[in-house]
Amino acid sequence: MSGTPLRPMLAVAAGLPEGPQWAYEFKWDGIRALADIRGGRQRLYARSGTEITVAYPELAPLAQQVGDALLDGEVVRLGETGQPSFTALAERMHVRNAHRAAQLAASVPVTYMIFDVMRLDGADLTGRPYRSRREALEALGLGGARWAVPPVFADGVATYEAAGENGLEGVVAKRWESLYRPGVRSPDWVKVKLEVTGDFVVGGWRPGARRIGGLLVGVPGPRGLIFRGRVGGGIGAAIERQLLAELEPRRTPESPFAEGLPREDARGAIWVRPQVVVEVKYSQRTPDGRLRFPRLLRLRPDKPPEEVSDAG
Repeated sequence: MSGTPLRPMLAVAAGLPEGPQWAYEFKWDGIRALADIRGGRQRLYARSGTEITVAYPELAPLAQQVGDALLDGEVVRLGETGQPSFTALAERMHVRNAHRAAQLAASVPVTYMIFDVMRLDGADLTGRPYRSRREALEALGLGGARWAVPPVFADGVATYEAAGENGLEGVVAKRWESLYRPGVRSPDWVKVKLEVTGDFVVGGWRPGARRIGGLLVGVPGPRGLIFRGRVGGGIGAAIERQLLAELEPRRTPESPFAEGLPREDARGAIWVRPQVVVEVKYSQRTPDGRLRFPRLLRLRPDKPPEEVSDAG
């Protein structure tokens, strides 16, 4: 377990599992980050494997509390009420200038929510059950102004209700006996969101009263994107600017969708290369897979298009 850290283990989206074999954690609305700590220095890595150390200088002192470890957690921006704000975190995510990062660390500080440990004092813990890894993590006694080890609970329903009461994104259920499987989306970890949401790839947009009247979204298929609908709700001025910054440079004359779109959706469409992922809230799906009453929640710059699927 030397060199570039492992890819993080991922959860499947499903209903809340129950029983004594499960442990429950809050789901944090942030970005996944692995902290590789060695010899008093810490390097942070995004889910993709990209190093993001320079973006979060306020987390560097964590290395003084641990000699050698590889930690897994979520970087979040907590608001005044203690609720995570992905929108506020977006200001920090792509900063790679140390001076600018230091300025933002003072004005928009983040918190690292640590929930797993895969290496400790040179020992590989990935082959140990979650129960054992959790005990090792808690025994470290980590705590600081900018990082924490959130609690784990035994009552799934109560945890889910508490997540809703506190404005959190949802719950992650983990089997006590589950091993850490790097880079694998395993049914031993289940994410349960409080809202029906999904990640989709943008294949184009249609102008409207604003420059972006609706996004044309889909999921990757063997011959191109599979159309899942037009998303017009939730596109305010701020997120429209973010979308245009990402989509305009990716314009292409050809549709990235595998099949032709319905005329009412394709009329006046501007196509883009399918590289931008967004999270969409919706009520349910039609029999042909289209989203009903979709509303854009946010961009997902942390998620590559190839990881998007109808499975969540």
